[in-house]
Amino acid sequence: MKAYVFPGQGAQFTGMGKDLYDNSEIAKVLFEKANEILGFRITDIMFEGSADELKQTKVTQPAVFLHSVIRAICLGDEFAPDMVGGHSLGEFSALVAAGALSFEDGLKLVYARALAMQKACEAAPGTMAAVIGMDDATIENICAEVTAEGNGVVVPANYNCTGQLVISGNVEAVNAACEKLKAAGAKRALVLPVGGAFHSPLMQPAQEELKKAIETTEFNTPRCPIYQNVDAKAHTDAAEIKANLIAQLTASVRWTYEVQNMIAAGANEFIECGPGKALQGMIAKIDRSVNICGIQ
Repeated sequence: MKAYVFPGQGAQFTGMGKDLYDNSEIAKVLFEKANEILGFRITDIMFEGSADELKQTKVTQPAVFLHSVIRAICLGDEFAPDMVGGHSLGEFSALVAAGALSFEDGLKLVYARALAMQKACEAAPGTMAAVIGMDDATIENICAEVTAEGNGVVVPANYNCTGQLVISGNVEAVNAACEKLKAAGAKRALVLPVGGAFHSPLMQPAQEELKKAIETTEFNTPRCPIYQNVDAKAHTDAAEIKANLIAQLTASVRWTYEVQNMIAAGANEFIECGPGKALQGMIAKIDRSVNICGIQ
C-alpha cells in the first residue's frame, strides 16, 4: 500500500518549484493563481530569492506547501494514495492532495497560519532544540520537571524518529532542559536556529487566530485516510480533521507514531512529495523494512 507524505518547514531551497513552473502548464497556472491569492509574487522568492528571504515563516510555509501540492497535482492519475500524512505544515499539503481542502482554501489557511505564528513568535520569544540519543519517556519527564521549576514552559514538540525528538518552549526553559538532558545521557541536545517555539503552548495566540479561519473553511471527506499529527491516527471525518488541525499548533507532532500506525495499517511504500528528503531520512530510522522514495 502506498503512503504519500508531505514535508514541513525547513525543506525550502532557492529554485524550489522552478522545474514544475517551466515544464508544466498546470503548474504554471497554479503558481500564478497563488501569486494572486497571496498578493505578492512568491514565485520570484522561491525561484531566485536568498536563503534569508526564504527563511521568513510567511514565505517558507506557503512556498513548501505550493511545491508539495502542485507536485502532487501534476502527477494526475498517477497520484493514487492509499493513505496520506504530513509533518506539521505538511498536513495541510496532505489535506489538499487528498481532496479534503481546495487548493485555494489550503493556501489561504497556510498563509493565515504563517502570519499568526510569526505574530506569536514576536509576542513571546521562544526556541526549539533537537535531542539525540535518548528515549521519549526520559525527555518527557525532564521537560515536565523543568516546567514545574517555574522558569517557563518546555515540551516535546516533534517526535521525528526513534532517538530524535525536538523540544520547544521559552528560551530559558529550553536551555535548562538541554543541560539536564545532557547530564542524563543524551548524545546531543542542540538549540536550533528557529524563529520561535512551534508546537508548544507559546503558540496559543496563533491557534486562536487560526481556529477562526479553519472553522469558516469548507472541508470535504478525503479520498483516502489522512493520518494526523495530534493523535497519529487515521481520519476521514471532516469535523474530526478540522478539530485536529486546530489543536496542531500547540500540540506535539507525533510523527514516529504516525508512521508506525501507517505501517501497521499496511503501508509498505512511502513517497515523500515535495522539497527535500527529511521525511525519507526519518522514516528509514523508524522502520528499515519499507520502501522509501521522493518526488520533487
